[in-house]
Amino acid sequence: MKFSEYITESKKEGANLHLEHLEDEVLNRGVVGTRDAINFLMSLRDMLAGHSESRVNVTTKWDGAPAVFCGINPDNGKFFVGTKGVFNANPKLNYTNADIDENHKGEGLNAKLKVALRYLPKLGIKGILQGDMMFAKGDIKEETIDGQDYITFQPNTIVYAVPADSKLATMMLAAQMGIVFHTSYTGKSMDDMKASFNIDINNLTRTKDVWFRDAYFVDASGTATFTEDETKQINRVLSDAGNRFRTISSLVLNRIASSSILQVQIKTFNNTKVRAGEAIKNTTQHTRELIKWIEDKHNKEILAAKKEDTKKKRIAEKNEMMRFFRSYAGELQKIFDIQNDIVLAKNMIIKKLQQLTQITGTFLKTDDGFKVTNPEGFVAVDKLRGNAVKLVDRLEFSLANFSAAKAWNK
Repeated sequence: MKFSEYITESKKEGANLHLEHLEDEVLNRGVVGTRDAINFLMSLRDMLAGHSESRVNVTTKWDGAPAVFCGINPDNGKFFVGTKGVFNANPKLNYTNADIDENHKGEGLNAKLKVALRYLPKLGIKGILQGDMMFAKGDIKEETIDGQDYITFQPNTIVYAVPADSKLATMMLAAQMGIVFHTSYTGKSMDDMKASFNIDINNLTRTKDVWFRDAYFVDASGTATFTEDETKQINRVLSDAGNRFRTISSLVLNRIASSSILQVQIKTFNNTKVRAGEAIKNTTQHTRELIKWIEDKHNKEILAAKKEDTKKKRIAEKNEMMRFFRSYAGELQKIFDIQNDIVLAKNMIIKKLQQLTQITGTFLKTDDGFKVTNPEGFVAVDKLRGNAVKLVDRLEFSLANFSAAKAWNK
């Protein structure tokens, strides 16, 4: 087996099945992704320095579930709802409740999709939209937090709280469901759909049965701006990232980008650090630990093989994989260094964005009640190209996401 055959896998383009963390664009898209990540940060810096002509929009990342795709199938003109399975090789498009019963047997998801199918057609959606479902009738509770009365809903990790005496609470209580739209799709058929994060929902019909909004974050220019010292600090970080970028082998960057197998190995190991709440500070040590972790993983798979042919195949795969990681350990260290630069600048931007008031309060549910938390994060959208990336403080939110009590765990 050739190494290129082993590590290269195709990816479906166009469909927004999930957003990637900004720093992971280094792994996902190699040289182009690294350059784009730095450019995103520069544009966000410009926006927060008060330059309203920045090429980046910012949206709030709502922590909803499930992800709902809805609209008109251009292949037959019928309205459908679905989850991420709408882009499967055998797409799960639901036109009727019977379709939902056939495709989604899980009780919670089944019920949510039936609510969506009943009420979302009232919005008059012409194309296809993707959003995060925030609540259905019955999900909203009344809670008292720090002496104030709220209505709350918890679609996933974060508990959203709205003052009970507010107009927004009245609208939510009257609705059969709530959804935040963040992506639109265009194409002549389901097979060639392309995602756009520059979404416009102003033409949708308002109805009391569906509380909906887009995820756009008001341009922070002039509201939460970097001080002169903060601007100098982020400029230094971005300069370091740019200088480091020029020293990394484009061959190694692009080889990782061409292989989802290599990406999964690296990302999975990195996520073990997130789960442990550990920042990657010593990249030399991190690289050594990564290589050992991958070798141990392959050794376990070899020992688990019952057939001799399978064992030989796994040994060959291990040898090819280890040859790559050991040969390019120095380049991997540089890659982790530039990811750290990107994370440092990203977190400076997130902290500034978090200073702005959101339309709901955000909490984590704990054994003792509720703990104030920041929104899940934000999404940076390129106004010209329409591509987008997540801006999430992974040591804050992702750790909470791994460990918090969730509504669907109850």
